[in-house]
This record gives sequence, C-alpha cells and structure tokens, in this order.
Amino acid sequence: MAKKGKAKNTVNKAKHTKLMNRKKNKLKKEEAFRKERLKAIIKQSLLKNQNE
Repeated sequence: MAKKGKAKNTVNKAKHTKLMNRKKNKLKKEEAFRKERLKAIIKQSLLKNQNE
C-alpha cells in the first residue's frame, strides 16, 4: 500500500544537495584562487632572479 501525501524525505535531500554543491563550489573556487596566487608568486620570483 502506497503512502498518501507528500514524500517524506525530498525536502531534506534537496536542502542537503544544495548545501553540498555550495561547499564543493566554494572548495573549487578557493583551490583555483590558491593556484593563481602561487603562479603569481612564482612569476615574481622568476623575474626577481632574472634581474639579479
């Protein structure tokens, strides 16, 4: 016999998925930002070493 009314877990699952996607996107963005900073630092150090 099927349940009547709305499905029990769908709202919580949707919220959880949304939060997890936010977390993943944040981590990806931070990782990309960190890579860019490292590239800039390496570039600066190479330029500095060439000038000396």
